[in-house]
Amino acid sequence: MGWSGPLNYTNDTGEIASVVRSWEDRFGARVVGAAFSDLYLSVSAPPSTHEEALRIAAEHFAFCPDDIWQNSTPATLTSYAEGLIGLNAWEFWWD
Repeated sequence: MGWSGPLNYTNDTGEIASVVRSWEDRFGARVVGAAFSDLYLSVSAPPSTHEEALRIAAEHFAFCPDDIWQNSTPATLTSYAEGLIGLNAWEFWWD
């Protein structure tokens, strides 16, 4: 579709699509927007426990490390995971 949002991280938007597709099956994720270097998802079944949130936070880190390194305060996987519990919108930004 011509979107090159994660270009600074990967040139393969097929990888991005396959991860989002997996999240669609597991969390009811749907793409609701895309911008130059951003991707916005609605999530109908977000993680509800710390353990589940920590696992998905690790997936988010592998998918888009900039979200944890540059957009999370403090920049730790645990603090990022805490913010995912019950969160119905996931945003990704690649620097």
